[in-house]
Amino acid sequence: MNVDKGFIYAVATADTKGRELNFVRDLIVKTALPVKTVDLSTHALHVDSAADITPQQVAACHPEGASAVFCGDRGKAIAAMALAFERFLSQATDVAGIIGLGGSGGTALITPAMQMLPIGIPKIMVSTMASGDISGYIGASDISMIYSVTDVAGLNRISRQVLGNAAHQMAGAVLFADATASSDKPALGLTMFGVTTPCIQNVSDQLEAEFDCLVFHATGSGGRAMEKLIASGMLDGVLDLTTTEVCDLLFGGVLACGEDRFDAIAHSGVPCVLSCGALDMVNFGARASVPARYAERLFYEHNAQVTLMRTTPEENVVMAKWIAAKLNRCQGEIRFLLPEGGFSALDAPGQPFWNPQANDAFIRTLEAELQQNSRRQLIRLPYNINDPLFANEAVGIFRQLFSREI
Repeated sequence: MNVDKGFIYAVATADTKGRELNFVRDLIVKTALPVKTVDLSTHALHVDSAADITPQQVAACHPEGASAVFCGDRGKAIAAMALAFERFLSQATDVAGIIGLGGSGGTALITPAMQMLPIGIPKIMVSTMASGDISGYIGASDISMIYSVTDVAGLNRISRQVLGNAAHQMAGAVLFADATASSDKPALGLTMFGVTTPCIQNVSDQLEAEFDCLVFHATGSGGRAMEKLIASGMLDGVLDLTTTEVCDLLFGGVLACGEDRFDAIAHSGVPCVLSCGALDMVNFGARASVPARYAERLFYEHNAQVTLMRTTPEENVVMAKWIAAKLNRCQGEIRFLLPEGGFSALDAPGQPFWNPQANDAFIRTLEAELQQNSRRQLIRLPYNINDPLFANEAVGIFRQLFSREI
């Protein structure tokens, strides 16, 4: 038994899923890894739990005490227990991995606490909800969702296979954790979209000898994941060159960031070079899914499932004001690069989204709204964002900022 790895936490509401919880526990124990079972049952009468960590122990972590959990109202009880479990797990220092079992209620109970754990700690959720939209359960975390196929309600020929696979995946993730996955190089976050790929690849190629380059796909969740790592102190610098998620947030696209975009950069003071990569487009699904109010706009069908809409000069003004208000709170070293030759591969002379008037509206508004000083500056560059000369400038400017922080 390798106790140096801590414990695998196996979690469920044992009043309805005790057999399944014990089944998973027993399979993991056979691998010689230590397990703690956690019972998140919310019924006050369920006081004889055989789990290693009882509902009462978890509920006691709620700010208002256990009575907030055992209140008799199922919806309120689930929300309260979810909060209590977050607080409980945040105080635990021996979590080597966590595996949860649940239906809709159990998934809502367990995954918020999983999201609070650091990236890299194995997290598996076996859930009846895993075949639908799981973004709310995963957030910006590295949770693995496994569809239970049958309900998590008894052991049968299907559930035994699914739960067995999940238990063995968890054991394998803990047992074969790669100690070489970390790097001695400073960690650098970069944001990329398909239409800014040449830029980010060029930047990464130039910096990978000095930095551990972590590229985040700017799809809403990608930006949230990067900012979570910034807030956790796990990134030493940022090249946030693809800020397209702001378009979707402000104009109803499907790859939106949250209202807290750029807040982690502001709070951490991490050295950061930003740009307006792909701010020329709002992302929608298939063409038929585009809201009717946009019927007369300019579109580009990236593929059958992705439709891009060109942003207007008026929308660029709105975006520039929103971004400026965020960046004005930044006290660290930031530089915002303005590629006058276009914001994406589609926004270039001869390409379908080329619109210098829209781009100029963004640039002029940001220059008017951003409160520039010695640490917060705008830099115009006469290149398209994917021009190698733009990448060279971005790399050189970032190196200057980073050297000041050492």
